[in-house]
Amino acid sequence: MQYVMLNTGAKIPMVGFGTWQLRGEAGKNTILTALEVGCRLLDTAQMYENERIVGQAIGESGLPRREIFVTTKLHEPNASYEKAKAGIAQSLETLKLDYVDLLLIHEPYDAALEMYEACKEALENGTARAIGISNFSAQEYEEFLKNCGIVPVVNQVESHVYHPRRELKEILNAHGTVMQGWAPFIQGRRSIFEDPVLNAVAHRHGKTAAQIALKYLVQCGIPVIPKSASRERMMENLHIFDFILDDQELMEIAALDQKTSLFGW
Repeated sequence: MQYVMLNTGAKIPMVGFGTWQLRGEAGKNTILTALEVGCRLLDTAQMYENERIVGQAIGESGLPRREIFVTTKLHEPNASYEKAKAGIAQSLETLKLDYVDLLLIHEPYDAALEMYEACKEALENGTARAIGISNFSAQEYEEFLKNCGIVPVVNQVESHVYHPRRELKEILNAHGTVMQGWAPFIQGRRSIFEDPVLNAVAHRHGKTAAQIALKYLVQCGIPVIPKSASRERMMENLHIFDFILDDQELMEIAALDQKTSLFGW
């Protein structure tokens, strides 16, 4: 596993595990499988309504808490300082954790700065080890920076081979914020695993199109949080560090960039 350094000095895995849409006992077992095969970053959110099973999986995994990087996000029902403060406490209670490694504001709500004040307090009292934002455009991020006080460690956004957002990454990095990509497999909005460019590159390396899709982002310095219910696919997602894409391959994949969201952001 490779890691990226946050502006706090902490490091996060370049490949994590997304838990969106995972529910109930089956969802918990999927998360347990992810931990068993070596995933060490779990990404959840209040909006996903699955913090409870994420916490249960962590407890049942037998792994030391310090080995698992846990991210959660505050959503719109907590869009004020007081509500965000209560929401943080509720997330910790639901997760059954003393702290989260990364606490994000899920979207650029009008009350994002108020919510961030509660996040900053969580950072001060140790219930959050790092704080940041999610789904902020470059303009929204730069406006947020003017008054937020503490530079967000992460801006988690849509990022995949059809919309990697490398320009946004450079803006974020210039201020000390890491861009982390959600939906690297585009959640079925296109047949990414049949993409001829990705498959041609995959054939050269003895890899899969999925592995090439992840490798491109990771090699560009973008940590990713893929989601999979398959043990085999989970293992594939982690085994992308034993090869390098050459300059020609990077150019071929870069040409897939359509510079527009597949999710309406």
